[in-house]
Amino acid sequence: MASISFALSPSSLSPFRKFIYVNNLPKTPSSHNVSIPLSKSKTLIKAVDPFDKSLNHRPPRSATSAAAFVVSSDQPQTLKARLKNGETLYGIFLLSFSPTLAEIAGLAGYDFAVVDMEHGHGGISDALPCLHALAATNTAAILRLPESSATWAKKALDLGPQGIMFPMIDSPKSARKAVSYCRFPPSGVRGSAHTVVRASDYGINEGYLSNYEEALLIMCQVESEEGVKKIEEISAIDGVDCIQMGPLDLSASMGYLWDPGNKKVKEVMRSAERAVLGSKGGAYLAGFAMPHDSPEDMRLRGYHMVSGTVDVGLFRNAAVENVNKFKMSLVEGSSEEREESKDAEEEKYWSE
Repeated sequence: MASISFALSPSSLSPFRKFIYVNNLPKTPSSHNVSIPLSKSKTLIKAVDPFDKSLNHRPPRSATSAAAFVVSSDQPQTLKARLKNGETLYGIFLLSFSPTLAEIAGLAGYDFAVVDMEHGHGGISDALPCLHALAATNTAAILRLPESSATWAKKALDLGPQGIMFPMIDSPKSARKAVSYCRFPPSGVRGSAHTVVRASDYGINEGYLSNYEEALLIMCQVESEEGVKKIEEISAIDGVDCIQMGPLDLSASMGYLWDPGNKKVKEVMRSAERAVLGSKGGAYLAGFAMPHDSPEDMRLRGYHMVSGTVDVGLFRNAAVENVNKFKMSLVEGSSEEREESKDAEEEKYWSE
């Protein structure tokens, strides 16, 4: 379990802190630890007495002149790491750009949340509070771009999401471009301001440049008839980690607007799924559940990531159900009134 250890020297403290420190030392040499569990990360903070001779280590020399901090933390595994471990991940799309709903989604236990800048009303500045809310619950954030472009990718990546989703990828060429937008030169064309952006903890994370490629999940969304025909080639492009299927736009491109359950569309979808799963590139398969295609069925077909709902849709369904329940009570009466009516009918029957 992660811990943060503090080795303190009274000489390094302010008069007030020194008074508190000295007057709280134990009478006999022994360690005194304070452990505080912190939310979902289960991080512990331990205060260690530097004068405890029973400890098997000695405080560093710097501890005699200043507080010495040894920090270690068990960060949650990244999306890519969990996928490599064989997990099937379940997520939600966020179109409302509500940090509150983002936080609730994280607390509810979703493995990831896609902040949707393609169909949602918000942009980069609207997405940031949602990323803050998701980070507070240790929930991975994915940003879906409005379009596949270097400018949008640069802005999105600087926010530090675990994943980035490029819409309307319909050829190996467009997939290569998408990957290049995520790489710094000479591997790509991403603009560099990594020392002052959130992705690198504003420059505090000195190891960012050495691990950013490994940490980022690059997702290419294939959602057209043209793209499906080349999906195996797209899946094999170096740097494409995941193929996101788009059944709604696919059905529209095939001439069946808003009919992803159409037999011909389903046949094309199944063929595309098999192509991705059999691709030499080893891309993961992701998709969105539909009324005709449940998350459970998708998992059984080999999907590695399944998005089960949209925040706006969840709220809409709950709101409509809530209103309808009340309006039906106006017609049928309350449950108490219905019970009284039933009792009255029974009393009348037995009195006859």
